[in-house]
Amino acid sequence: MAYFDNAATTFPKPECVYEAMNQFYRANGASAARGNYSASMSVNQLVTDTRERIKRILNCPAKQVVFTPTATLALNIIIQGLLQDCRKNVYITPFEHNAVTRVLHHFEVLGNTKVYQLPICDDLHYDLNEIKRQFEMNRPDVLIMSHASNVCGLVSPVEDISKLAKQFGSITVIDMAQTAGLVSCDTGLETIDFAVFAGHKTLYGPTGISGFVMKPEIVLEPILFGGTGFESANQDMPESLPERFEMGTMNSVAISGLNAALTWIEEVGMNQIRHKEAENRKKLIDLLCRYDFIRLVGNNVQGDYVGVVSVLIDGLSSDSCGSIFDRLGISVRTGLQCAPTAHKFFHTFPAGTVRFSVGFFTTSEDFDELRRALDYIQENL
Repeated sequence: MAYFDNAATTFPKPECVYEAMNQFYRANGASAARGNYSASMSVNQLVTDTRERIKRILNCPAKQVVFTPTATLALNIIIQGLLQDCRKNVYITPFEHNAVTRVLHHFEVLGNTKVYQLPICDDLHYDLNEIKRQFEMNRPDVLIMSHASNVCGLVSPVEDISKLAKQFGSITVIDMAQTAGLVSCDTGLETIDFAVFAGHKTLYGPTGISGFVMKPEIVLEPILFGGTGFESANQDMPESLPERFEMGTMNSVAISGLNAALTWIEEVGMNQIRHKEAENRKKLIDLLCRYDFIRLVGNNVQGDYVGVVSVLIDGLSSDSCGSIFDRLGISVRTGLQCAPTAHKFFHTFPAGTVRFSVGFFTTSEDFDELRRALDYIQENL
């Protein structure tokens, strides 16, 4: 099976990830922050070390790292915590995931939130002057931006737009699910309040461990409650970070895998990983462009992209393409990719697209398999 669904979950992982997780459960298996014995304390040290590695990769030594099981939960904790108290103006890009838009829709229905989309030019560039005018008309309380679209791979200038939003007093949230560990972003900037990461995507770790970084001085109301192994007599959630948002037993084995993946990223280097993915994306586009029945969606050769490419295939719906590619040994994502606003922007709603996504470990053999599949589709359309 040739794997072209790395935007959902990168696969395969570095070998060290498999080894670390296997070794963890065979040699330890204790819970973090749940005991004063040596096995538990060694897990505490592993968690602390993993937090420090996240800070280095995201360039944010002064921020706090909070671990969650998924990036979706991380976004919910942030957005719901920010929107609980009063009505707010929230700005988003057209490329947000349902992990953002469904939460905002909930608060819009309640009448607590007004959502605005940032304007984008026809060439897929953000017009900062137009955005400033938009902010002047309706001051932003919260700005939420995907660093890269999971539909077309376009990288947004989140640092520039966050800086502009801060001039109007906005809280800024960056969704780095498709970029953490791959695309450099200085999340340590004062103009960035929160940044969300997904361990199982471009950090090349396992599923079950994600999280966010945040300014420690920001007051964020908790939306989930439970045991933290800390201040157990207090029936309020602790004020201290990260305990305020890390309730329940942490996925320690996933932490061990993420720690190994972060070590691998530091050893290989983000620039090298990004370069390899860019090479694979070029190979993918060059291959897809050989076939006149394929039309690329949201691709501007002058833009900055991660390894995600969406297409339409003449004569075939995206849903039917999924089963066809599967029979031909190709793993792809079809439909709306949990990002309906992006597809409305690209006029591919409601059917969606066929999404191919490459990673560091995409091989020449994978491309050979894809070429044979596309040849078969061409011959049998």
